[in-house]
Amino acid sequence: MVAVAHIMNATLVIPQLDRRSFWQDSSIFSDIFDELHFITTLQGDVRIVRELPKELELVPRARKHFTSWSSMGYYKEMMQLWNDHQVIHVAKSDSRLANNDLPLDIQRLRCRALYHALHFSPPIESLGKKLVDRLRMRSGKYIALHLRYEKDMLAFTGCTSGLTDAESEELRIMRENTKHWKVKDINSTEQRIGGFCPLTPKEVGIFLQAIGYPPSTLIYVASGEIYGGDARLSELMSFFPNLVFKEKLATKEELNAFAKHASQSAALDYIVSLESDVFVPSYSGNMARAVEGHRRFLGHRKTITPDRKGLVRLFDELESGQLRETSSFSDLVQQMHKNRQGAPRKRKGPSPGIKGKARFRTEESFYENPYPDCICSSKA
Repeated sequence: MVAVAHIMNATLVIPQLDRRSFWQDSSIFSDIFDELHFITTLQGDVRIVRELPKELELVPRARKHFTSWSSMGYYKEMMQLWNDHQVIHVAKSDSRLANNDLPLDIQRLRCRALYHALHFSPPIESLGKKLVDRLRMRSGKYIALHLRYEKDMLAFTGCTSGLTDAESEELRIMRENTKHWKVKDINSTEQRIGGFCPLTPKEVGIFLQAIGYPPSTLIYVASGEIYGGDARLSELMSFFPNLVFKEKLATKEELNAFAKHASQSAALDYIVSLESDVFVPSYSGNMARAVEGHRRFLGHRKTITPDRKGLVRLFDELESGQLRETSSFSDLVQQMHKNRQGAPRKRKGPSPGIKGKARFRTEESFYENPYPDCICSSKA
């Protein structure tokens, strides 16, 4: 939206955050981000104000859902809205700008907003750095595992593999009762085979072992409450007992300020994930993509993105006895992930054979990989 405001020559009002999600978080922008730093860093690119000026509060406004993955030309056309309105209320502002084929200055502005202007608020920055230091003191190196095995994600994706009938029904009811989730009827088996499900804690354990990490590896688990609790986490701990959560790294007093504020808690996980020696997301959600892109920007730090579709096939062969959990299985997993570890590569374009606007949905997100627009190529 910083880039959109720049294109439309508009003043940007500090955004209001979504409070309708599963987490019901009442945090405002300044609770999570350093608002003053955000405004001053971008003052040469776009005018940003904390709130709508009082004289404009009651004027008729245009409420607009901008089309996803839109180009510069689209927003130039949208400038006609200024003929009739002084205020444009943009609903659902994520993914409203194209990933590719934008002028270089716009792409670099997006990176300036993401990686220079957006700093977490001082309390979050301070505790986040303490958590990183405490991890380093324990082991020197650590993996950050973004374990997206929470109730909302499983309900949204319709993934029920390994769950009890009662748990599956609970997730179905949650999906049915969440109005803004459009898809209600989901075939869990098809989702899993297609690679659209988060890896289970057990699958993550098998995967990391196959990649070559020893049981002594220190793993920081970045997540909300794991669905199924300790019973499901024990499946991962049987492979890697050295699991650490922020609740174990920080004191109760330190975490009190972030209690019942899932976004602020996630910001702590973001910092620890960003600074880790290796980052492994179990699912390619918004946070995982943002962390991967940020790590690329900071020097292509090692990020192992599981090939979920390929892994499901191997897991099933392992389960049926066609494969044994020996070196042959490990060799297959390692070969499959040889080029999925964060090395420099250009952002992927649309999948071949798909036409119309649907092709934009298949492009790799700019936030997942800002290379080469924002990252200088190395001669090395």
